[in-house]
Amino acid sequence: MPIDVKSAAIGATAAAVVVGGLVLGLSGHTQPTALYGPPAGGPASAPAATVRGAQEVTLNQGQMQHVKVAPVEERDFANRREAIGNVDFNEERSVQVFPTNQGRIRRAFARIGEDVRKGQPLFEIDSPDLVQAESTLISTAGTRELTTRALQRARGLLEIQGNAQKDVDQAVADQQTADAAYKAARNAVAIFGKSEAEMDRMIKERRTDPVLTVTSPIDGRVTARNAQPGLLVQPGSSTAPYTVSDLSTMWMQAFVPETDSPLLRVGQPVKVKVMAFPGRVFDGKVTSIGATVDAGTHRVLVRSEIQDPHHELRPGMFTSFEIRTGEPIRSPALTVDGVVREGDGTMTAWVTADRKRFTRRVVKIGLMQDDVIQIVDGLRPGELAATEGALFISNAAAMSGT
Repeated sequence: MPIDVKSAAIGATAAAVVVGGLVLGLSGHTQPTALYGPPAGGPASAPAATVRGAQEVTLNQGQMQHVKVAPVEERDFANRREAIGNVDFNEERSVQVFPTNQGRIRRAFARIGEDVRKGQPLFEIDSPDLVQAESTLISTAGTRELTTRALQRARGLLEIQGNAQKDVDQAVADQQTADAAYKAARNAVAIFGKSEAEMDRMIKERRTDPVLTVTSPIDGRVTARNAQPGLLVQPGSSTAPYTVSDLSTMWMQAFVPETDSPLLRVGQPVKVKVMAFPGRVFDGKVTSIGATVDAGTHRVLVRSEIQDPHHELRPGMFTSFEIRTGEPIRSPALTVDGVVREGDGTMTAWVTADRKRFTRRVVKIGLMQDDVIQIVDGLRPGELAATEGALFISNAAAMSGT
């Protein structure tokens, strides 16, 4: 029998409507079942952080194990400036040792790094100038002795009328001239460092000593040596044979920002920390402040004198230092773990009244010293605040929809 196409289409539409109704009816009586977690009617899990508004969060007992709460305390913050630098010799207590006259080095005694005492021999030279001065001393000593004897004979002859008074006067003048020349020659040899006993021996033996011994002018350590046997040295040359430094004090040189320079004064106390000695603090004071500002870095050279009685510091050591620029500032304070930097750059802390419900509060911070942050504005002394776990609270608030 032929099928009516229009009747077939109407029949199919009616069947689709019936099937759709059955599906909707069944779904209206079916309870939804969770894909994860306990089944309906089972034990409930611990409640998560409860959020009330955008600035408040309540933590449960388990979450409070990650948080420490304490009253906000006041603390003295040192009014100081910090910078980095390095150690150097105290050039005001370093001496370049030159001979008094030109000569060729015969022997060098002290080695670099050796501790020496004042007056200890460093090196010897053959000095032509010393030989000349000693020759003059020996010659004038002979002339002085001769004129002294001539004066004695003239006076003896005058007593027996063997000569005239003018002969005696001439002998006196000659003896005085010879005595003055002798004293001048003796002083000239003494300048070379020869002792009285050494000069007396030269005169007695009629023999010069060309060796000039150069000694250390101070107690200290040999920090540079250029002396070698055979080397010709002279006063004022570009390179000193030896350099001796007093190491009881050292220089700490640092470059501080020019914005801090108006706060610095000569004589201000300085505390220096050296990477080579963790936990140690070396005391000193500012001795000079640079007169110019570096055009490239906009920093000023500050030099401090540091006490180093045990000679532990070495030039070139990396240091950090603190300069006290005023009286301490007393302010509320929180530990570093009690302050959170938000995404927009603001600093916040979490305060509480019952140690469960925490309120976010924007704070203004200042100095940070010894892992403690100065709170300039936003907290009052005595308020309860999270001193540890502030970041945990912020994360809990964010996960709960804050």
